[in-house]
Amino acid sequence: MAENRTEILAGAAVLAAAIGFLVYAGRETGATTAAGDSYELVASFRSVEGVRVGTDVRLAGVKVGTVTGLALNPQTFFADARLSVQGNVLLPEDSAALISSEGLLGGNFVELVPGGALDNLTPGAEIEDTQGAVSVISLMMKFAGGGDEAAAPEDGAAVE
Repeated sequence: MAENRTEILAGAAVLAAAIGFLVYAGRETGATTAAGDSYELVASFRSVEGVRVGTDVRLAGVKVGTVTGLALNPQTFFADARLSVQGNVLLPEDSAALISSEGLLGGNFVELVPGGALDNLTPGAEIEDTQGAVSVISLMMKFAGGGDEAAAPEDGAAVE
């Protein structure tokens, strides 16, 4: 009889822990927020490398939304990103959107930098000031290739 009671208590503890993890995961991913308390903004980036649907949108390091869509604009050849931002976050019209990295090995996220305008962005508005992803590989190639150009003679004369 005591064995049965112990098994029931252990099962209840496991079930409670599983429910706790589900609630935590729902809050962290934004799955539990209601659709009515957010609005959508659009931003065009030269490169959205490392960003996908579901990527965090952050303001001052705090998650305030997610990327809800990515599409290539055939006229500009830029990537148009749709950003869902919490309704209580009102951004000035001259705000900027940057693709930032969490670190050398971390993932990318969209960072919002508020401007100083008196008027706020309205739902569906476009953030005009954007900065795309910086490719770490291309930066390393520029750094590694920069040393060879400085050592080469300019007039084509042979170096002894």
